[in-house]
Amino acid sequence: MSSPAPAPAGRQLRITDTTLRDGSHAMAHQFTEEQVRATVHALDAAGVEVIEVTHGDGLGGSSFNYGFSRVDEIKLIAAGVEEATQAKIAVLLVPGIGTKDDLRDARQAGATVARIATHCTEADVSIQHFGLARDLGMETVGFLMMAHKTSPAELARQARIMVDAGAECVYCVDSAGALVLTDAQERIKAIHAEIGHQAEVGFHGHQNLSLGVANSVLAYQHGARQVDGALCALGAGAGNSPTEEVVRPFLPRWPKMDRSAIVQGWAGVYSSFLLHAERAAERYGVPAHEILQRAGELGYVGGQEDMIIDIAVQLAQERDLAATGAR
Repeated sequence: MSSPAPAPAGRQLRITDTTLRDGSHAMAHQFTEEQVRATVHALDAAGVEVIEVTHGDGLGGSSFNYGFSRVDEIKLIAAGVEEATQAKIAVLLVPGIGTKDDLRDARQAGATVARIATHCTEADVSIQHFGLARDLGMETVGFLMMAHKTSPAELARQARIMVDAGAECVYCVDSAGALVLTDAQERIKAIHAEIGHQAEVGFHGHQNLSLGVANSVLAYQHGARQVDGALCALGAGAGNSPTEEVVRPFLPRWPKMDRSAIVQGWAGVYSSFLLHAERAAERYGVPAHEILQRAGELGYVGGQEDMIIDIAVQLAQERDLAATGAR
C-alpha cells in the first residue's frame, strides 16, 4: 500500500448524511414528513454538517420507472430546512432524471448544496447544471457514479470536467459496492492528484461487500475530505457506510449483506437495483441474485432499472423451457 496523500490545508473531514436520500431506496421512497423532520432534528443536534434529502434517484426521480414518492420531495426538503439549525440541506440531481427547474425549486425550498451526479464517464452532461447551481448561490458537489466501471486515470479526467464546470468537490461514488480496498484508494489518489489543488475530493461507499467503512478510511488517508454515511447503513443495496441508529423504528427492510447484495457487488450492479430485483423475483418466480447477475453480465447502469423486468421475464422463460425439455 502506498503512502497516504498529505492532508490539504483547511477542513479535516466532513460527513454528509445520506439517510434521507440514498435511504429512500431502501424505504421504497415512502418517507413521511414526520420521519424526515425527526431524522433531520436528530442529525442536526448531533452536529452533522450536511444532510441530503431527495428521492433516492434524486430530484424528479418520483416516477413509474424508479418508484413514486409517498410525499413530494420539495415538501420534504422544505421540512428538513425548517428543522435544521446549523446543518446544510443537500439535494441530488441526475441530469436526465432531474431538470434545472427541479433544482430551482429545491433552492427555493431552502436547499443550499447541489450534488450533481452522472455516470463515471459522462461528466460532460453536468456542465450546465453546475453553472445553474453556482448562479443560485449553492455549494456544488460532483458525483461520479459506478466508479468501478472506469480506470482511475479516466475517473480523474472526468473529475477535471466537473471542476472546470464549477464543482467545489468531486466524489468517487462506489454505487455498486464493488470497489475492493486498493481499487478505491487508487481512484481517490488519481482524482486528488488531478483536482486536489483546486477542489476537495469525496467518497461515497456501499456495503455490498462490507467494505464501505474500510474504503472510506482509505479514501480519507489518500486525500478525501468529504465522506458519505447513513444511519443504520440505510441506503440502496446493502446500504451506505453506517453511522448510528436513530432510524431503526421506521425501517421496513434492514439493509444487509445477503446473497443478493453480495452478488450485486461482485457483479458490479447499481445498488438501487436490489429492491427492484427482489420485487421482480417475487412476481416472476426467479431468484433475485440471478436477476442481478444477469444485469451485471449485460452491463446495465443506473437509470436502466426498467430492464430488470425484461431480465426476470427472460429467466422465467428459460426456466420453463428447461422444465419442458426435462420432461
